[in-house]
Amino acid sequence: MKLWSKGFEPNKMIEVFTVGNDRELDMRLARYDVQGSLAHIKMLESIGLLTADELEVLTGGLNDIAEMIDRGEFRIEPGVEDVHSQVEFILTQRLGDVGKKIHSGRSRNDQVLVDLKLFMRDELRNIAVAASRLFEKFQELSERYKDVLMPGYTHLQVAMPSSFGLWFGAYAESLVDDMQILAAAYDIANQNPLGSAAGYGSSFPLDRTMTTRELGFATMHYNVVAAQMSRGKTERAAAMAIGAIASTVGHFAMDVCMYMCQNYGFVSFPDEFTTGSSIMPHKKNPDVFEIMRGKCNRLQSVANEVAMLLANLPLGYNRDLQLLKDIIFPATTEMVQCMDMCAFMLHHIIVNRDIIVDEKYDYLFTVEDVNRLALSGVPFREAYKRVGMQVQRGEYKPTREVHHTHEGSIGNLCNAEIKLKMQQVLDRII
Repeated sequence: MKLWSKGFEPNKMIEVFTVGNDRELDMRLARYDVQGSLAHIKMLESIGLLTADELEVLTGGLNDIAEMIDRGEFRIEPGVEDVHSQVEFILTQRLGDVGKKIHSGRSRNDQVLVDLKLFMRDELRNIAVAASRLFEKFQELSERYKDVLMPGYTHLQVAMPSSFGLWFGAYAESLVDDMQILAAAYDIANQNPLGSAAGYGSSFPLDRTMTTRELGFATMHYNVVAAQMSRGKTERAAAMAIGAIASTVGHFAMDVCMYMCQNYGFVSFPDEFTTGSSIMPHKKNPDVFEIMRGKCNRLQSVANEVAMLLANLPLGYNRDLQLLKDIIFPATTEMVQCMDMCAFMLHHIIVNRDIIVDEKYDYLFTVEDVNRLALSGVPFREAYKRVGMQVQRGEYKPTREVHHTHEGSIGNLCNAEIKLKMQQVLDRII
């Protein structure tokens, strides 16, 4: 069954090529298709295109399909083109001709769009919830290890003292920035396109404000052409947000891989959280974080893939847009999985509390000693020269004392302020 059927069937090879795996991907949209249809028929009754009795019958039929979906019994049958056709087919099969009335005043274009908006809205919320869990773990570890020093690096050279509190806390606040981008993507998704039909509106007196309210959208895409142009824009914004989060998580995964190396030895994990070698019996490899790093690198390419798909499309709907589902659906799932795995691994991370005692980290404290001289009245350039000459002559002996008190430094992490920033942005999404 095809919503556009006019009494003929396309060539089978053509159908297989154009449909692809869209039917499988559509299963994730089933509950949203029912949700959109429930709002649509309620609006149709309010403008006189359905009777109260017809609305009651159709509402009952759609709710039955929703229960089928919740029980895992809903299927897109062979010969049925997509989820939208399947829902209408079931209604017509069970209710007769009244089932055919649910498509009045809409096109499959805006039907797909509203399903995708509702889907993306939920997926972005799921990503935000997973990011919140990871954020809380970073903050917890930042507080727990705030007094444990570790080397800081620039150019991969030993630079200045850092701390595990500073390290974990940095990734917590980086996630806050990523959530700002996610919130922007959520705002783009949270607009109602229903009623735009094929992209040029309808001669029916549709009440789009009503469906906006019924579906819980913050606002609508008012201009019907702009509504159709949002197909791809929502996915592109979501992909950019996913890419930002993936960059943060992938960066952390790289840190862990490096810091687990014996040359660093900053962190470790219980044996059961590592993997081994088939030939080297001593190996304990950070495979989880290597896979995480690889997945996050790949997720950062999703925005470019979406952009390339949209690059040269003319105004209006084009079938190319169907392929967006192949790109964005797996990406939202994989992003949540990566964050949840990262949070899980962090529950078991073991921090080396005695890194700084190694003499190879003596030079970490040169800046501290320069600043100490400057605070005692020695001009900064003179203090810098004194300590620099001690280093050059091999006479430098660090005090190994750190006194950082300004906001965001080792001694003043501002985790409470960072938590407030995160809560403010999450309130826009969750």
